[in-house]
Amino acid sequence: MDTVTDTFLREQLNERRQRLQQVLDRSTGSSHLMGLLKEVDAALERMNDGSYGLCEVCHDPIEKDRLMANPLVCYCIDHLTAAQQKALEQDLELASRVQGGLLPKSDFRCPDWDIAFFYRPAGAVSGDYCDLLNTPDGGFIFLLGDVSGKGVAASMRVAQLHATFRTLVLAGLSVAELVNRANRLFCESTLADSYATLIAGKGYPDGMIEICNAGHCPPLVVRSGQVSECQATGLPIGIFCEGEYFSNRQQLTGGDTLVLYTDGVSEARDANGREYGTGALWKVAEKQHRRPARQLIDLYLQDLAAFQSGHPLTDDLTLLVIHKA
Repeated sequence: MDTVTDTFLREQLNERRQRLQQVLDRSTGSSHLMGLLKEVDAALERMNDGSYGLCEVCHDPIEKDRLMANPLVCYCIDHLTAAQQKALEQDLELASRVQGGLLPKSDFRCPDWDIAFFYRPAGAVSGDYCDLLNTPDGGFIFLLGDVSGKGVAASMRVAQLHATFRTLVLAGLSVAELVNRANRLFCESTLADSYATLIAGKGYPDGMIEICNAGHCPPLVVRSGQVSECQATGLPIGIFCEGEYFSNRQQLTGGDTLVLYTDGVSEARDANGREYGTGALWKVAEKQHRRPARQLIDLYLQDLAAFQSGHPLTDDLTLLVIHKA
């Protein structure tokens, strides 16, 4: 296990031990709390002898996202008991429902704009982030990102991003300052190996779009059938707490379209290992950009499915289409 993760988990275990001991010192004793304390002590002992993070049955490494979610686990998924496996499935089902509840409403509306999104996790939970919010001035905020890692740990960081941006948006910050503040908060509250690529933007009633691209796949801007890209204006958030982010503006008129996507789309592969690529995204955008947002997403999904020819999805996939009506 890498040093940063080991240090973080050791701190988490020591903090849990301290809290448990404080409760036990103030109470007459509890068999449940004593049992938890023994589990924490056993985990700390495994850290000291170098066996922490290894399955007690097969001695292979335990899934990192499970350790991050619960530092006390000592079995890999393959060697859980039937009861543990059922409990894990129930937890994942609950996590999936919670994450689904964080998505924008499917009928999100903003005057003079046609907006639609598609969100498909590769597993029970996703590391993709998508949100839409109306603003008091008649515009809207749009957010699309991809958190590092997989599984439960990544989904927890997505929930953190959701809460962070939902709170910061209330302060009425500019798009660039919104990302600057979110970067600092995300960096200071996650592990050093945690980061997220991100698009943050705002649409205005007059058709102006303001975009900040923090290391994410470049969105496609289609105007009069001509496609261009919004390249990154900063690093992914969470890498440096002192990062600085900038936004640029694009004027859209009736029929113009903005296409945002995660790398689960552009890096999707067929059975021969060929990548879908941004070129395919460009072709669909050039030909079909005047379609309503939902229809354009459906056309993208059809084109991607034809390309994959039944090859399974291996990464989370999110599309967001913003069309100026």
